[in-house]
Amino acid sequence: MPKNKGKGGKNRKRGKNEADDEKRELVFKEDGQEYAQVLRMLGNGRCEAMCIDATKRLCHIRGKMHKKVWIAAGDIILVGLRDYQDDKADVILKYMPDEARLLKAYGELPDNIRLNEGIAGGLDEEDDNGVDDYIEFEDEDIDKI
Repeated sequence: MPKNKGKGGKNRKRGKNEADDEKRELVFKEDGQEYAQVLRMLGNGRCEAMCIDATKRLCHIRGKMHKKVWIAAGDIILVGLRDYQDDKADVILKYMPDEARLLKAYGELPDNIRLNEGIAGGLDEEDDNGVDDYIEFEDEDIDKI
């Protein structure tokens, strides 16, 4: 039977809940940084994001955020641009939904950015034109099944 030489198990690695729900100061972009909206997650700590300057970039999630801050499609993030690669960037910060709304209210994000969506550029609820997506069966149809 081998001896345990580590410093703990799964629960230690999981750590404490760092109370991310409490308010934090709103971080604005600086030189060499840009706001972006995640288009899709690619795996291996990477995602594809559409930056505010209308450039689609491959973004790498930094190690401090990896497996601690969960990023999904449609999230607003702050990326650090690379001097030597224009088509790649590094994710610096993920904005919470209320922070993203504040950024839009302050005019940092353009009006065409759509918040509160799972997938950027998805369908609107109003696009259905009042058509329901259910099928109504008669009693005779159910008997045939």
